[in-house]
Amino acid sequence: MYLLRNTLRPYAWGSTTAIAELFGREPSGKPEAELWIGAHSGAPSSLVPPVDGSETLDELIAADPGRMLGADTAARFGPELPFLAKILAAGSPLSLQVHPTAAQARAGYAGEEEAGIDRGARERNYKDEHHKPEMIFALTPFEALCGFRDPAEAADLFRAVAAAVTASGRPVPELLEWIVAELSSGRPAPERLRTVFSTLISDGEPVRPAVEAAAAAAADAADTDFARELATLVELNGYYPGDPGVLISLLLNRASLQPGDAVYLPAGNVHAYLNGLGVEVMASSDNVLRGGLTPKHVDIPELLKTVDFRPLGIPYLTADEAGPGQQVFRPPFEEFALQRLELAQGPAGSPGDTLPAEMPVLQNGPAVVIAVRGTVVLVSPAGSLVLEAGQSAFLPAVDAPVTARLASDSAQHDDGALAFAVTVGTAPDGEPDAPRLDLGASGA
Repeated sequence: MYLLRNTLRPYAWGSTTAIAELFGREPSGKPEAELWIGAHSGAPSSLVPPVDGSETLDELIAADPGRMLGADTAARFGPELPFLAKILAAGSPLSLQVHPTAAQARAGYAGEEEAGIDRGARERNYKDEHHKPEMIFALTPFEALCGFRDPAEAADLFRAVAAAVTASGRPVPELLEWIVAELSSGRPAPERLRTVFSTLISDGEPVRPAVEAAAAAAADAADTDFARELATLVELNGYYPGDPGVLISLLLNRASLQPGDAVYLPAGNVHAYLNGLGVEVMASSDNVLRGGLTPKHVDIPELLKTVDFRPLGIPYLTADEAGPGQQVFRPPFEEFALQRLELAQGPAGSPGDTLPAEMPVLQNGPAVVIAVRGTVVLVSPAGSLVLEAGQSAFLPAVDAPVTARLASDSAQHDDGALAFAVTVGTAPDGEPDAPRLDLGASGA
């Protein structure tokens, strides 16, 4: 087992306090957006101390993929860790974005390589050959936009916006009236959503005035059934005035996660995180196509080829209870699964229930573990490693089985300890990027 030092990404949208408060340290005063835990080439975790000439986790794995990853993982994914874990802290909205399927990523990467587009170029879409399915587990209340609404519901929302414009004494922009009519038409739902999305993202002359009129009216609107959505519209326009993504947000599901809730995001799912702290896990890729709410490059033709316009419910992910204090989240992706490990010395939950002072870390090949509260001791046949809040470790396949134990100092406190572990998932049934339809509307 190997202690890691991880890179903290200072993206402008990051919270200045959330990660520091989670780990019980003083804030730096700067945005702290993402803590990367893994072997992604963009910011591989460092080994503390270096091991046999390897200073970073990707170097360690490359030196002996069979022992580090296990034969099965190495055969399925090659000599690379297939997942990346993050602690994500959104203090302001991220861009609207979508991730490609595996086939789209391979084709897009090959095409850009053949065209000679520099991998660091602003207009580069595909940084690697991999898809990037992901999930987010909420540590605090967490707000997001996620996948398309039913177009009939979106039409009602745009009617509410038009009514607010009328109530403000302003003329209703023709674009808003056209959107209501198009979303209410009898054409198949994906066609209606694609037509409206394409019109907005193209950012033609009528779009900015419609955004401005909608945001101004929504700011003064009386309470409606869509108060939350209208408040989000106003907030987004405050960050990105006149951006087409402000109106696109009304086409998307508005998700409010409570601590312990999780959602997964398959290829083609248009989404944006708005605010909150969570554990994010993804396939180890950097392929993102943006669709608004950003000053960065937006490749509209490639974006439209990538988006899945089928309306879906919010893709909540329900945990499997592996035992007291241990939940396993298994999204329909083969690269990763997430475990929540809560350790305590004494009663918890319902009367008579107790949380254990130790439990196995479920491993399917390699794993990473991060402690977020208290002190955890990892014990394997090869030795032991202590993790305090904010510290993390890489567990090679060869070190399994590993047990997580409550340290004696944490056992003296009512809060016990909390850690998360990420390991390799299992191959899903059917196509790996196929979305699930008719998803439930309640959280985990």
